Amino acid sequence: MSGLHQTIANVRSDFLHKLSTETSKNHARVYVEGLQIKNMSASARGTIQEPGSGVKAKAGLNKSILDQGWFKFKRQLDYKLSWQGGRLIEVDFRHTSQRCSCCGYTAKENRLSQADFRCLACGYEENADVNAAKNILTVGQTGVACSANRVGGRQQEPAGIREEVLPVAS
Repeated sequence: MSGLHQTIANVRSDFLHKLSTETSKNHARVYVEGLQIKNMSASARGTIQEPGSGVKAKAGLNKSILDQGWFKFKRQLDYKLSWQGGRLIEVDFRHTSQRCSCCGYTAKENRLSQADFRCLACGYEENADVNAAKNILTVGQTGVACSANRVGGRQQEPAGIREEVLPVAS
């Protein structure tokens, strides 16, 4: 059985190496969500006084998250991009899945389901992951453009993001 687990680990590692190498060769900048994987995979057991709920489901989710190798991929990609002269940029992940990449309106209700996104403000529809990826790119590029100018020390302030609450149509 351990031989099978080792084979699976080797296949996963090989895939991550190939993907990170290909990405680093073809992209000078890569923007990723600054996910706290350790926090995401924390136990749901709770304490004796306050036992956790959904412990079995959370344990399965934790195993799935850790099996994906997100941290390992990010570490490899960062190293290989640096080696190629590129840069890995982590962006704040908050609200990237709820913000409209078209108009900037942010609301929980924009997420129809795990896979579907529709903006309540402008009606823009997109796959939720694609919409979030566009937001990550925008936030990352804004962060790079608005970082301090090393020569003059000046800094461009980022443009505001529209976060007003619109009434939900019934």
